[in-house]
Amino acid sequence: MPKEEMFLWLGLVSLATFLISLVTLPFLITKIPADYFSSHTRTPSGWKNAHPSLRILLLILKNFLGVILLAGGILMLFLPGQGLLTLAMGMMLMDYPGKYKLERRIVSFPLVLKGLNWLRRKRGAPAFVLDTP
Repeated sequence: MPKEEMFLWLGLVSLATFLISLVTLPFLITKIPADYFSSHTRTPSGWKNAHPSLRILLLILKNFLGVILLAGGILMLFLPGQGLLTLAMGMMLMDYPGKYKLERRIVSFPLVLKGLNWLRRKRGAPAFVLDTP
């Protein structure tokens, strides 16, 4: 594959990632409950009661997509694209020890919280409620 064609495809994937994130990110942020970050421990999701086979399949698919996004985000740090945003989306999808603590720490930064609450306000969702650690 010639370099020009490869850069064209990378540019198209970068543009698609950017446009998809512009649409999906505000939607997903408003789906998170306002009190999600107010507890020091994470409450189990509704999928905890689903059929074990379905739950395991969805968990595998979700983590696989997270790893793909994480790898793509790492590549996009050096190539054209929304690297940090793709990295964040991949990390939010995957399950790993300390994930909730990391999410709470990131959201506790005033600029991050202000940006998230601005998106929620524009979509008519209540602001995130944080307690102090």
